[in-house]
Amino acid sequence: MSSSTDASPGIGAFVPVDVSAARHRTSPLRWGLTLLLTVAALQIVYFLFTNPRFEWNVVGKYLFSANILTGLGVTLMLTVVAMVIGIVIGTIVAVALLSDFGPGRWAAQTYLWAFRGTPLLIQLIFWYNLAYLIPDISVGLPFLPPLAQWPTNAVITPFLAALLGLGLAEGAYMTEIVRAGLTSVDPRQHDAAKALGMTPTKAFFRIIFPQAMRFIIPPTGNQVIGMAKATALVSVIAMNDLLHSVQIIYNRTYEIVPLLMVAVFWYLVVITLMYGCQSRLERYYSRGHRRDATQVPLASEQV
Repeated sequence: MSSSTDASPGIGAFVPVDVSAARHRTSPLRWGLTLLLTVAALQIVYFLFTNPRFEWNVVGKYLFSANILTGLGVTLMLTVVAMVIGIVIGTIVAVALLSDFGPGRWAAQTYLWAFRGTPLLIQLIFWYNLAYLIPDISVGLPFLPPLAQWPTNAVITPFLAALLGLGLAEGAYMTEIVRAGLTSVDPRQHDAAKALGMTPTKAFFRIIFPQAMRFIIPPTGNQVIGMAKATALVSVIAMNDLLHSVQIIYNRTYEIVPLLMVAVFWYLVVITLMYGCQSRLERYYSRGHRRDATQVPLASEQV
């Protein structure tokens, strides 16, 4: 029963206060840190726009160059395709790790051990030079003459070598992300799916995996962002990505810093867009789990 009345409270009467609207007083330390950060930001902006060695006119000249945009397209294509390969492989290997099939678990653990234990740069160079170990790629039954055969150098192009290196390495990291997401789902969901008569495959795609996506999306978004930056490594195998396109130009003009700023600009644009997509996906798969403080009634309204 509410103790409030229409009449004005008298002297000494208790007036309920909404403590949720209270705010902390800003301490002098916070004011000092704010001032320090503001000065640092202004100093950085001043440095960027007053240092003539950045040569912003050169940056503007090459920012939308055809070669640069072609390299940007290759970087985006490598990022998307390699992530798709990594997600597919990671999901399959994660299911193998969680299964009761012993040989499948051992194969999955060996895959993780090999691809997580070696640097990505070494893997890229290895795939690019695969012809040294296997001069020809053949198709046929084991220990019998091949039915078809192709030179390895004709099959493993720089683009395919880049996809193999990036995709297989990413699959190893996505395995742990997917495995953590699947194990985060309440085990009783498996029992509920069985009670409804669902097959294990149908229960996985209709019940388990959608719930695991809430835990998979945030680290996967970080992996996509990391993949976009990791594509710069493919320049060592003569893959014409964004960084390689920039290097070709500044090796000819010796305008190293301005061309690197062109690459920095486009990487920041791509990463910013990826951040936005990641946030939207996180909100989509977190429906029903987010707290909304505006929906919680005040204590004074519950009386």
